[in-house]
Amino acid sequence: MPTYMPLAETLRPNDLDNFVGQRHLLDLDKPIGKALANNKLHSMILWGPSGVGKTTLARIICTQMGAHFEQMSAVLDGIKELRNVIEHAELYSQHKKNTILFVDEIHRFNKAQQDAFLPHIESGLITLIGATTENPSFEINSSLLSRSRVYVLNKLSEDELKIIAIKAMENQNVVFDEDGSLSLVLKSCEGDARRLINIIEQLSEKSKKILNKTDIAKTLQEKVSSFDKGGDLYFQQLSAFHKSVRGSSPDGALYWMARMIVSGCDSKIIARRLLAIASEDIGNADPRALQITINAWDVYERLGASEGNRAIAQAAIFCACAPKSNAVYSAFNQAIESAKETAELDVPIHLRNASSKLLNELGYGKDYRYAHNEPEAFARGQTYFPDEMGEQVYYEPSERGLEIKIKEKLKQLRLKR
Repeated sequence: MPTYMPLAETLRPNDLDNFVGQRHLLDLDKPIGKALANNKLHSMILWGPSGVGKTTLARIICTQMGAHFEQMSAVLDGIKELRNVIEHAELYSQHKKNTILFVDEIHRFNKAQQDAFLPHIESGLITLIGATTENPSFEINSSLLSRSRVYVLNKLSEDELKIIAIKAMENQNVVFDEDGSLSLVLKSCEGDARRLINIIEQLSEKSKKILNKTDIAKTLQEKVSSFDKGGDLYFQQLSAFHKSVRGSSPDGALYWMARMIVSGCDSKIIARRLLAIASEDIGNADPRALQITINAWDVYERLGASEGNRAIAQAAIFCACAPKSNAVYSAFNQAIESAKETAELDVPIHLRNASSKLLNELGYGKDYRYAHNEPEAFARGQTYFPDEMGEQVYYEPSERGLEIKIKEKLKQLRLKR
């Protein structure tokens, strides 16, 4: 029984002549084109959005160079798989054949995993081609960047997508009605060739052979499984995760976290949002949430996705179950607004620092009372705002968690002022 092959794989080009787009890199007088023409390959990082041909280009480069091709995924693989790759590369090197290692989503490897490539790149055993959708300056180790060249791949234009669409239509034996249907599909793909091919494949399976806007609209409105960072689905799922944690639903938080991960979301995006939640929605009701979330992120960086995702899940459960307070969030927003409105007011002279003899003579710091020298380390009556404002109250602790005690303490202190 024949194995099903996705249309995107069937249409994957095998040479540069049939590769669509990225002419700023592939023409004979451009960096990659020139390197291939001169048979002088180097390690590189291909940076660009999904569906612009990073994997395909790596395969074509390997074929053109007559090299042995190895592939790793930072989502699934680790040091163990790299060791296997190195063993294979050493065997091929004995037969005078180079090895190109393509690493998909290389930004998901932690620092130690990325560093593991270095000795093998330096020795010439492997030529690394890494693919990433994230800015390499922030996500790739500087030591690895210094040994590679970064090439930016662009989203495909509608004209370029149209070339691919025609090939897909011919393969599936479908055509688009002359009602702007094809244009609608091209616009919906936002430069992503893989998405375009998948849509045409879906349409050919579910609809008649002449496709119109009704067929297309129905397909485009159906559930999409890909996690398009920056797209509407991305924000919807991240919002659902945030609201589940805020709403004290650990189960909802785990579900949306899992949805994002299985759809291809970088777990560091989830960790970043969780860190924001720990401050915005929990705050001083349980300050441990902030540290636990930072620790989980650190575990992810040290151990990678498999173990790291469990640590982030642990932090998400803790944050969901923690007492909630947005008092810090609200207080800081109020302080920012006050600062904007009163930016011209001077610092009270008793709060200024007399850092020189002249400033001391001018009275800077005069009448300031050092709290640690006061009873209960509290300088009763001392003010901390510009005179024109008077003392302000921004922070109002909630009646939840640790803030219950903070509220009692602040109540006593504010009465003494």
